[in-house]
Amino acid sequence: MDVKKLKRVCVLGSGGWGSVIARIVARNVLCMRRFHPKVTMYVFEEFLDGRKLTEIINKEHENVKYCRGYKFTNNLIALSDPVEAAKYADYIIFVTPHQFVDGLCKLLYGKIKKRAVGVSLIKGFEKKSGGGIDLISHIISKKLAIPCHVLMGANIASEVVAEIKHCTSTLGCKNRKRGEVLKDLFETDHLKISVVADEDTVEICGALKNIVATGVGFVDGLGLDNRMKEAMLRLGFMEMMKFVDLFYPGGRLSTFFESCGIADLIVTSFAGRNRKCAAAFVTSGKTIKELEKEMLNGQMLQGPPTAEEVTFMLRNEKMTDQFPLFTVIDQICRGQKEAKELTKCIEENILKKTYPN
Repeated sequence: MDVKKLKRVCVLGSGGWGSVIARIVARNVLCMRRFHPKVTMYVFEEFLDGRKLTEIINKEHENVKYCRGYKFTNNLIALSDPVEAAKYADYIIFVTPHQFVDGLCKLLYGKIKKRAVGVSLIKGFEKKSGGGIDLISHIISKKLAIPCHVLMGANIASEVVAEIKHCTSTLGCKNRKRGEVLKDLFETDHLKISVVADEDTVEICGALKNIVATGVGFVDGLGLDNRMKEAMLRLGFMEMMKFVDLFYPGGRLSTFFESCGIADLIVTSFAGRNRKCAAAFVTSGKTIKELEKEMLNGQMLQGPPTAEEVTFMLRNEKMTDQFPLFTVIDQICRGQKEAKELTKCIEENILKKTYPN
């Protein structure tokens, strides 16, 4: 096959999850005839012991800061310029904190292939100036004039890279043929991918579960029993379903029971960084930002900012009373209420019929 016709892949982002996905994709393309063997990865440049992180990755084939102990294949090339990394790519995989998407799209606009395809692994929303929110995949699609699909699921980066069995993710892709290609690009013997057409629900679940996981962290920090944790998860899941039903109607109920839905909610609520930092927030008296800096080795939390984005919209829609859990979690994160107010919220609302049968 003519090498010029082979499809190229770029990964934008090199944190823990970005590095793990880049490692998988770089290995998979070597076994797929339709793809060019070279995979580029945009790396936010940092210096470790006087050396550039891109230099370390390209020479030692390892991201020693965010994915230590796991080697990349030699066909993965780290670049500090996102335009240089993405300009020839046919498939552009977005794995950055959602706060950076707008600036990244501004840099890339007009400098990538017109027929490129995006895939967002980013969990979060963006505020609209008018008071609403927008999905990250929609932002990428609109600002770059390309289709953008989503990949979300019940996995922890450290477990996927260690090749622990039974890791799963859900690919939201309305184009069946393209979905099959992307499934092959991401899937391994240890990471199984299911494909559904319900793109918006897949993405919304991936964002909202971080709010609920933050609430579970508060429950742990308060030293409450498993009954309260169960009630917290149940109320959180009901609000996730209600949010989709009200603001993105047309989603399928079955999507909530894919890896991106209840499975991801459970995994993140017991093992994710949002839960861990939220528990420390209650016990330490430190701010969310202080804990993020101390505990996450340069990574960012998504639960607190997503809660703020969601309640920003709910306030403008005068609907905070319909989402009491999301609202109180945001208020606790911003210091407007004490964490113990969460108990009152759960007790008052889990006994009500907050979501119709």
